[in-house]
Amino acid sequence: MVVEDDGNLRLALVTQLRSAGFVVDEAGDIATADRFLRGTHHDCVVLDRMLPDGDAIEYVHMRRQLGWRAPVLFLTARDALADRVAGFEHGGDDYLVKPFVMAELTERVSNLCRRSAFDRPSVLHHEDLVMDCARREVRRAGVLLTLTNKEYAVLEYLLTRAGLPVRRADLIEHCWDEQADPMSNVVDVVVKRLRRKLKEPELIHAVRGLGYRLGSR
Repeated sequence: MVVEDDGNLRLALVTQLRSAGFVVDEAGDIATADRFLRGTHHDCVVLDRMLPDGDAIEYVHMRRQLGWRAPVLFLTARDALADRVAGFEHGGDDYLVKPFVMAELTERVSNLCRRSAFDRPSVLHHEDLVMDCARREVRRAGVLLTLTNKEYAVLEYLLTRAGLPVRRADLIEHCWDEQADPMSNVVDVVVKRLRRKLKEPELIHAVRGLGYRLGSR
């Protein structure tokens, strides 16, 4: 989740993170961000401190008191030591001062995502399919597969729910951002490519009227 009121900077941040393989929601103020954050799990939240409707550290402090655990990176031009300390004291996990290098931001977001409260196992597997989440590598019967970022995201989500039916709407929510059209066939297109790359025996099965299931017949 990227929360930044400067439209040009927000566009640059979102473009950078999406190109690095992240699914990104975006907002320009606390109120809009709050609607996203209360309805969807996020592995990392990048928050500009001074937003049109308040100082983001107050929002984070309030949410932390209610048990919210998503990692937060404060992004701000306020570089005084007292500001940095306040960010951490109010529940921030990292603090990056503007101006910054996009590559550094991406690395910091990656590190925070690995610490996310979702607590995914480092390795996911089903039968002869193995996904090394730390290395972002997938092997079938020992053979390394080359997957796009979206193929990897869909397969990861299916693997975490192996044996269970997964709705297309859930795949859209977790593997795409808010710009994705829930009525489009983007999920079916990605699953078709995945099936081709995974080869036989088939592991991803259609569930009529619902979505897909990863597992044996």
